[in-house]
Amino acid sequence: MKPSLKYFLFTLPAIFYVGFFAFYPSFDAIYLSFLNSQGKFTLDNYKELFYFNIYGTIENTIIVTVGALLIQLFLALGIASILTREFRGKKAFSTISIIPLGVATVVSAIAFSFIFQTVGGYANSFLHIFGLKGVNWYSNTLISLFVVMISDSWKNTPLVTLIILSGMLSIPKDLYYAASLDGAGPIRRFVHITLPNLKKFIAIALIIRGVSEFNIFALPLILIGYHPALLTTLAYELYSTTTIYLSSAAAVILLAFIAVLIVINIKLGGGRK
Repeated sequence: MKPSLKYFLFTLPAIFYVGFFAFYPSFDAIYLSFLNSQGKFTLDNYKELFYFNIYGTIENTIIVTVGALLIQLFLALGIASILTREFRGKKAFSTISIIPLGVATVVSAIAFSFIFQTVGGYANSFLHIFGLKGVNWYSNTLISLFVVMISDSWKNTPLVTLIILSGMLSIPKDLYYAASLDGAGPIRRFVHITLPNLKKFIAIALIIRGVSEFNIFALPLILIGYHPALLTTLAYELYSTTTIYLSSAAAVILLAFIAVLIVINIKLGGGRK
């Protein structure tokens, strides 16, 4: 048996697993989204989504995705920069910074629901210490989405940190040493050495987290319910209250955004070389 054929046979279980549990449901959802209750082809499912504020839902999903990714990327760059240095208490700091990754999404969502309670919440109690008024964290769409972004970033920043940290550790120290001899300060070294060498690692982090951000479900459902709606919560609400055909149409729109996000990130990351 040829080695290439042998290696291909080893990959068959993984190919079958991904094909059956990922691609088959996706193609089935696309097929169902174009059917009506009589089993005939139609575009009415997509037209009916406009009655459920699909534009606003897409806007909310993009705001949460972009906002959470920026927060996580900013925090991950800072934490990873600290972890590349040697200092007392580094092990304790690295352990604390990675703990949220091991907390179940439902648990973190319930914890943040207590933090952002309008009356008696920990966030408002913290503001009262400085003599500030409490905030109604669910008074409008933007503040509600901000609560989702903060909660999601606390849970998932450690994953982005690990990816960024692996990229930073792969950068040769000689580059920083040479730049220092040329008089480059910390900011110039970060902009001209660290960021260019982290390009592909950032792209990988954004792909992994971007896909997950579009798919967040339990956390917004516990924190803000169905309103303001995201594409995931809208699809589930439609599945629960209307037909599988209409919810499939919402799911297909979500799938399209994820596909576009992956293509953009691969292009920005330099693609395969």
